[in-house]
Amino acid sequence: MERKKVFINKVIPEAGLRLLEAAGLDYTMWREKPVLDREQAILFCKGHDAFLSAGQSGLDADFFEQCSHLKVVALHSVGFDGVDIAAATKHGVPIGNTPNVLNRATAETALLLMLTVARKALFLHKQIQKGAWGVSQPTQDLGIDIAGKTLGVVGLGRIGTELATMCAKSWNMKIIYHNRSRNEEAERELGAEWVSFDDLLGQSDIVSVHTALTEETRGMFDLKAFKKMKSSAIFVNTARGGVHDENDLIQALQEGVIWGAGLDVTNPEPMSSESPLLNMENAVVFPHIGSSTFETRNEMARCAAENIIAGLNGERLPYPVNPEVYGNDNINTPQ
Repeated sequence: MERKKVFINKVIPEAGLRLLEAAGLDYTMWREKPVLDREQAILFCKGHDAFLSAGQSGLDADFFEQCSHLKVVALHSVGFDGVDIAAATKHGVPIGNTPNVLNRATAETALLLMLTVARKALFLHKQIQKGAWGVSQPTQDLGIDIAGKTLGVVGLGRIGTELATMCAKSWNMKIIYHNRSRNEEAERELGAEWVSFDDLLGQSDIVSVHTALTEETRGMFDLKAFKKMKSSAIFVNTARGGVHDENDLIQALQEGVIWGAGLDVTNPEPMSSESPLLNMENAVVFPHIGSSTFETRNEMARCAAENIIAGLNGERLPYPVNPEVYGNDNINTPQ
């Protein structure tokens, strides 16, 4: 019997590769630079039965039209806003992701951004590199405390709740949040309070974004939103860069509309090295490192491999994004 073949568009941790090998699957893994464009990825996918995608762009309706033979697409991520899920379902292609495994790592990244911005730590580190560490004055280079302040979470799901738990229990922060639906467990365990979006903006000392990127949330943090925040507030985004308008954020920081901002996601991404945000005293930008720990990336590779194996065995994916595909008579069943 011919062995099933998997295409992997970037180098993933050995934890995932070992699972594929143990399942008797062959794989082709792209190890070169630059990363593949969508047309190159399509050519590879046409010669394989499954696709393990680590941030591949262009998984649109045309992609699934050309690669409708795929038995499964496993994402090496929790986010799937770059995938046309409806098109995949139409062509009977199950899509899997890696939920839950990166909750703590991403929440820790949000916390790191909060602290780094609050204490101007990255800017002051750069000052040392420039030889500008002179005699300090009692009123010089002051940051702000976060203990006892109000944290406003936009999207109090698993990652947002991880962050809220850290902040409430370690820094005695008050937690308010805005969701489409109530998080009763967080209200019960953390004393979290649901508020309207405008009330969250007006009451929060730190606003942390953990919402998915949808048509409703795209650009929701524009200059109008920033002007509703406290002038002493910090804006943190570890969700998706499209949730904030980057030009409006730059203006808000330059004009003192808000006190600071910490980003692990940008729009566009990667960010231009010429962006004013990179040289601001009150801004910190990370290169999308929310899940970048050995432990988390190993778990992501494991989940992705488990989705691949299940899909090629004709089984329901353990972590499906489009479970509705299983009611689709056109679902691609391995032969």
